[in-house]
Amino acid sequence: MVLIALYLLAIALANVITASNDPILWGKLIIPAGSFLIGATFILRDLVQNALGRKNTYLAIGGAMVLSAVTSYALGDTLWIVVASAATFLCSETADTEIYTRLKLPMSLRVMYSGVVGGVLDSVIFVIVGLSPLGAGILPWSLVGYAIAGQIIVKLVLQFAGALIVQFMPKSKNAIQA
Repeated sequence: MVLIALYLLAIALANVITASNDPILWGKLIIPAGSFLIGATFILRDLVQNALGRKNTYLAIGGAMVLSAVTSYALGDTLWIVVASAATFLCSETADTEIYTRLKLPMSLRVMYSGVVGGVLDSVIFVIVGLSPLGAGILPWSLVGYAIAGQIIVKLVLQFAGALIVQFMPKSKNAIQA
C-alpha cells in the first residue's frame, strides 16, 4: 500500500505544484514545476507493477487518472487542462506499463526505457492538447516546442536517475510490497 500511496501522492502534488507556481524558465525552455514529480510517477508506477502485477497496476492507473482529473479541476484548471491531464495520463501510463511489461531486460533498463517513452508522450500530448492553441490556448505555437522540450529534459533526467537507483537497490528491495 505504501507504493500506491506514494504514486497517488506524487500525482496529486504534481498538479498542486504546477497550479501554484509559475513555470521554471531555463533559457527558452518552459518547465512546469510539477514536471519533476511527474517524472517520478513513472518510476513509482513501475515499482507498483513489480509488486502488484500488470492487471492490478491498471486499476491503480485508473484511480490515479481520476485523482489527476479531480485535482486539476479542484485547482481551477480549465476544462481543456482537465481533459488534457486525464488523456495524457491514460496514454503515457499505458505506454509505460506495456513497454515495462514486454521488455525482457534488467529492471533498471525496463524502468528507464518505459519511463522515457511515457515521459515523452506525457510531455507532447499535454502541451499540445492542454496548452497549445488547439486546447486552452495558454501557449502560442512559437512556445509549444520549448514547453515540450523543457518537460522532456526534466523527465529524461529523472528516468535516468531512477534507473540508476533501481540498478543499485538490493534485489529484495526491487519487490517492495505495494
